[in-house]
Amino acid sequence: MTATGPCNAPDGSGAVEVVDVVTLGESMVTFLPSCPGRLADVPSFDRAIGGAESNVACTLAAAGHSVRWVSRVGADGFGDHLVEAIGAYGVDVTAVRRDPARPTGIYFRTAGDRSTAAHEVAYYRTGSAASAMTVGNTDLDVVRAGRVLHLSGITAALSEGCLGLMRELTAPRAGRPLISFDVNHRPGLWPDADGAGVLLELARGADVVFVGEDEAEEAWGVTGGPEAVRAVLPEPGVLVVKQGSVGATAFVSPAGSRRLIAQFPAPLKPPGGHSPQPAGSRAAGAAPDPKTGGTPSARASDNSPRPAPTPGTFVPALTVDVVATTGAGDAFAAGFLSATLRNLPLRERLRHGHLTAAAALTAQGDLAPPPTRHHADRLAALDDDAWGRLRLGPGWTRAEQAPEEVRTP
Repeated sequence: MTATGPCNAPDGSGAVEVVDVVTLGESMVTFLPSCPGRLADVPSFDRAIGGAESNVACTLAAAGHSVRWVSRVGADGFGDHLVEAIGAYGVDVTAVRRDPARPTGIYFRTAGDRSTAAHEVAYYRTGSAASAMTVGNTDLDVVRAGRVLHLSGITAALSEGCLGLMRELTAPRAGRPLISFDVNHRPGLWPDADGAGVLLELARGADVVFVGEDEAEEAWGVTGGPEAVRAVLPEPGVLVVKQGSVGATAFVSPAGSRRLIAQFPAPLKPPGGHSPQPAGSRAAGAAPDPKTGGTPSARASDNSPRPAPTPGTFVPALTVDVVATTGAGDAFAAGFLSATLRNLPLRERLRHGHLTAAAALTAQGDLAPPPTRHHADRLAALDDDAWGRLRLGPGWTRAEQAPEEVRTP
């Protein structure tokens, strides 16, 4: 295994260097098909990398942020490839441990969209090096040495040790970094456990939470739009409910604003009014609690009154010529967090999430080059009518200036 003590400060003091974002979780070598068809019929595959947390890390590093990825990989060629490929994005990989007794996880997938019945994924991750992460073998000082610590629900499903680590990192603690948590509900990873309850517990301990409206319904039985999801998750200071091709709604509580003010130099102003909601989205009362069937209850350790609801801010998604959907959720989180680190207004944070997701949607594989900061800022600043007229296709992020289909009068 690699020696402990990486990530020291440049002055040689031995203190852990603080970066913008730390991500922790499993990355795998991904094999993408050379042509469409069933896995049984595909003759060859191209090698790539994939993993929710490393996807966020690579995208943030490509956007100019200092990022550290913490994980475990096997002492094998696939582990070498992951560390080298992720490091090539500019991500600090010195805290990645090598495990001589466990392999690096890999997976194969078809070319079809994940949402279709024809899509196949074959995971070979059981007993992987990353599944052996625990509180005891992870350098928690290194993990916590970031302005933001980004986690996802996938890690909690890998093993009891990983779940214990996630509970430790999301537990209330003085001086902890801003905890960003992407629910990433994967039912196939929770065959014998109460995954829905675990994910709800972890989300309630985070500061910034990303969850799909469809995920909330599948995991917790929540229907009624973003407001119903907020009713089940009032604790996070910032809750972003992704609504697929419709858009995304963000809720910011007064406590969340105070937390962001304490973490970043400039405050995030709570939304001043209720933004228009998309068709099919409606306000709702308290949704049934996923466990009790009654109204949502606060955490068992928290007997304080539930916070008053705050209005959400909705930003519509862009029109995109979709190539593949894999990695789009990770890209959205990276775009939103990048804008958060830059103290941009809430509407722009959501727009940067949509723009970064559009980069992933218009490329194959889990990772795609994000738009340059200048390009993204210019598009995010458009008025509502111009934003609604944007149409983004493959290659749009490589243009120094907006291509014809995204120009505005």
